[in-house]
Amino acid sequence: MNRTIVVVSAALVALGGCKGFKEAMTAHVDVVASAGSQELSVDRLDSLLAQAKVPPNAEMAKAVTDLWVNYQLMGQAAAHNDSLKDPKLVDAALWPVISQERVVKWHDQLTKSFPGVDTTNLATRYANGEMLAASHILFVVPQSATPAQRDSVRRKAEAVRAQVTSANFAQLAKENSQDPGSAVHGGDLGVFPKGAMVKQFQDALLKLKPGEISPVVQTEFGYHIIRRPTFAEVKDEFSKEVNASATQQADSAYLANLERTSDIKIKDDAVGTMRAASKDLDAHAKDDAVLGTSTAGNFTMAKLVHWISAYPQRAQIEHGLAQAPDSQVTGFLKNVMRNELVLHQADSAKVELDSSEMADLHAKFAGLVTAAWEGLNVSPKVLADSGKTESQRERVAAAHVEQYMDGLMTQRSRYVDVPIPLKSVLRDKYSWKINQAGLARAVEQATKARAAADSVKAKNRPPSAVPLGPPAAKPATPEQPKG
Repeated sequence: MNRTIVVVSAALVALGGCKGFKEAMTAHVDVVASAGSQELSVDRLDSLLAQAKVPPNAEMAKAVTDLWVNYQLMGQAAAHNDSLKDPKLVDAALWPVISQERVVKWHDQLTKSFPGVDTTNLATRYANGEMLAASHILFVVPQSATPAQRDSVRRKAEAVRAQVTSANFAQLAKENSQDPGSAVHGGDLGVFPKGAMVKQFQDALLKLKPGEISPVVQTEFGYHIIRRPTFAEVKDEFSKEVNASATQQADSAYLANLERTSDIKIKDDAVGTMRAASKDLDAHAKDDAVLGTSTAGNFTMAKLVHWISAYPQRAQIEHGLAQAPDSQVTGFLKNVMRNELVLHQADSAKVELDSSEMADLHAKFAGLVTAAWEGLNVSPKVLADSGKTESQRERVAAAHVEQYMDGLMTQRSRYVDVPIPLKSVLRDKYSWKINQAGLARAVEQATKARAAADSVKAKNRPPSAVPLGPPAAKPATPEQPKG
């Protein structure tokens, strides 16, 4: 079973509004998009595309427009001092995350009944080193380091070792470790088999009892301070790793049986429907077209979009739906339908997240809001210093976003991510619209402008210093006599 379905930054896609025939016929072609009280004009999008200095196309124009809408809606929320905490909207946006956590809980229950899985004497097996776990603080020594430089690094490692305890180890690792992969996790290297680390590191680790910290250890990578976690800290991961092979086999058997007994059937036109929808998945977020059936009922295009939005690899999946062989597309659909069935089993078992787990997810979502506001320089505090009324703050926020967009297009500003859960809440709560006619006109205008600029550039290019003509005769060489 795939236990890493989603992360907070990859969740439910925002639902766009449908455009009726009348709206399409009366759309303002000079406006590409609107977000709250702000509008993105054709000329403005044209100028943004020009700043990007890459050939304009429909895909790029759509991506820039989508960013503009997200950023302006972030500004709208900040102007209204709206921290986007509506529990119903947030929980709907975090559906994939919540579902993933529930499936993990359900899987943990199932694992206890899997044949071949041995969960006895785990603490003793961990202490005896059946599998190892470690955290470390690394001080890198460059290969070209002089003895004096190497000694300087060692002395810094010794100074940190004098301060480190189990209580502050993670914080000191974040502040000092030069191993980027583990430093962000407090130095945690996880659970691993013997032989995974270099000999000096493993030898030092095996000398430690769980909970102990090593003296400074030298390896080919530099100097390490190593901590062996207690069994309680790694209990779940250790259990999974020592039983990984048996669990994998049991998982495969469980899923195969689930697929067989759930009577999964794929509709004849499912692949064609999925390929057509892959051009704009967001537009199919409410599509009731049936792709397949099972004992859980109809599996629709809308449900597929829901699940695809839960995967970090959404862009690759969209490409695969359009380009992969029919057999692969069908196989992907079956896998997603199987995930849906597992979730139904978790529902039947009444597996839910407790209040503390939900509070943690909500806190992470609040962190997404704050990070986006600060990155765009539109936090409520910044806006409060610039405008007394909501309309004044909206104008200031919009101006900050436009300034940021100019910097982003010219690579002077750092990219600010508006993760899918946040995008979903913004677009559910605030008014927005993308005008396809205006978008097409902006692409056409930008393409013509780029072609004209290229033509002028070619016309003004100085002539070659050497007139073009027949190639000169090749001079004679000892290996190639003349004549």
